[in-house]
Amino acid sequence: MRVYIIALFICISGALHAQDTLKLSMRQADSLFLQNNLEILAEKYQIDIAKSIEIQDRLWNNPVFGVEISAYNPSRGLLDIGKQGQKAFNIQQLITRAGKRNKQVALDIESSRKSEYQFYDLIRTLKFELRQIFFESYYLGQTVSLYGNQINTLQTTVTAFEKEYNRQNISLKEVVRLKALLFQLTNDRADILFELQENQRDLRTLLNTERPVKAIVDSSEIQKYQLENYTAAALKDKALQSRSDLKIAQSSTKQAELNYTLQKALAKPDVQIGAVYDQASNYVNNYFGVSASMTLPFFNRNQGNIRAAKSNISYNKTAETLKENSIVNEVDAAVQKVGIAEKAYQSVENQFTDQFQLLSKGIFENFQKRNITLLEFIDFIETYNESIREYNRLQADRIKVYEELNFVVGEELFQ
Repeated sequence: MRVYIIALFICISGALHAQDTLKLSMRQADSLFLQNNLEILAEKYQIDIAKSIEIQDRLWNNPVFGVEISAYNPSRGLLDIGKQGQKAFNIQQLITRAGKRNKQVALDIESSRKSEYQFYDLIRTLKFELRQIFFESYYLGQTVSLYGNQINTLQTTVTAFEKEYNRQNISLKEVVRLKALLFQLTNDRADILFELQENQRDLRTLLNTERPVKAIVDSSEIQKYQLENYTAAALKDKALQSRSDLKIAQSSTKQAELNYTLQKALAKPDVQIGAVYDQASNYVNNYFGVSASMTLPFFNRNQGNIRAAKSNISYNKTAETLKENSIVNEVDAAVQKVGIAEKAYQSVENQFTDQFQLLSKGIFENFQKRNITLLEFIDFIETYNESIREYNRLQADRIKVYEELNFVVGEELFQ
């Protein structure tokens, strides 16, 4: 059953590659991501919503106009509103005091700013995810190519050995052991292809495309990842200045402070002013008057909201300090991880893969000539594949920790 699943997967994989593959460098992937990602496009509407609320709260309150007419006069009948009848008109306008409107607008402006910081933080987070998957996919693809070459070469060897077995020149045990090795390589390759397909799913979602994505990485992109020009202290300072999630926390504190001033202002009663015209129901006909009213703050002086707003300031300041400490620790950990990955990478000679590939070619030739034993051949193939696979993983992990450093600092450090 497992064999059929692997065969089906390989067929599906071949069909996908037959489609119009989207070949992208990291820069091209970044650009397409910013243009197409649906989460980013959706988050932009949150900024528009916040700015729309800001526009709304800048508007003055509308005046209120009222009309009163005589519905029934016993001596004159229904709707007595003529020259001798009765009708009255009034208009009223609410006048806010203590700068409530300006304080509300200031709070809205800070809310819009916070929405922008959230937008940039979403970009930062999704871009980090994109780059992690992008480089992992590239190196997984390198490993798949290695296994593909090994499988093709081994298949040729198995075919040749089957012919020799049919001629009774070698034992069935050797043919079966080679086929077992071929099956193992095919199985390992399928496992990597499964992982690649999961990455394909995530890449397509992030780039909002239905086309297969092939990661293209050249040596210049790899060489730019160097930490020589930065110290840990400088990176921590950069992070505290650049991190959008810290700016969100700072904006929340600012909003809490602005809301506190607004709640104190709301304790001040507003004034309602107006004018009235009364045709015949007042102490004189054709009466004109003005009015003013306000609530008396005897019981409700907004005490609860003021107290809550003040506590909210303390809460947000504590959260802001926590975020600062977390960022410093994240940068420190990322720098340490870069050092570990770089040390591991530098410990591997540059000629490692070239030497292994050259030796691999010689191993196959010597095995076919029967200069080495079957056990020596199988041991080398397994060691070779595992070493190259781990080397590719090491290269991917090295770039991923550099990208993690970009993420925790909040800047593009490696241009």
